[in-house]
Amino acid sequence: MLHVTDTLTLAEWELSESFMRASGPGGQNVNKVSTAVELRFEADRSPHLVPGVKARLKRLAGRRWTNEGAIVIQVDDTRSQARNREIARERLVELIRAALVAPKRRIATKPTLGSQRRRIAAKTARGEVKALRNRVKDEE
Repeated sequence: MLHVTDTLTLAEWELSESFMRASGPGGQNVNKVSTAVELRFEADRSPHLVPGVKARLKRLAGRRWTNEGAIVIQVDDTRSQARNREIARERLVELIRAALVAPKRRIATKPTLGSQRRRIAAKTARGEVKALRNRVKDEE
């Protein structure tokens, strides 16, 4: 089980891990040991997440969200398979915690009377400046 918060834990069936060879430096070790981890979380099928959290999680996950509704996190930061596994789980927990925070609803406010008057005065002044750029007309 993966603990996200005090009230939210994810079951093991929702997570699946696969290991592959990491790219980059590592000497002879890189050709022999599968240290990179790919963590897959079945977010869309998870009974522990409410629909609002799933929608925010999909938006936050971006390209990591698959068409099947899973989140795929790939980590090959270190040469240790165990450490890469921990990092992947930590990143998933951070992503879910960010999705749990509901954004504050914006309350529309009315502009003050003073700000409305200043806006109109600025527009009038700007219009006068532009009017002065025109050709001078002969008054007959």
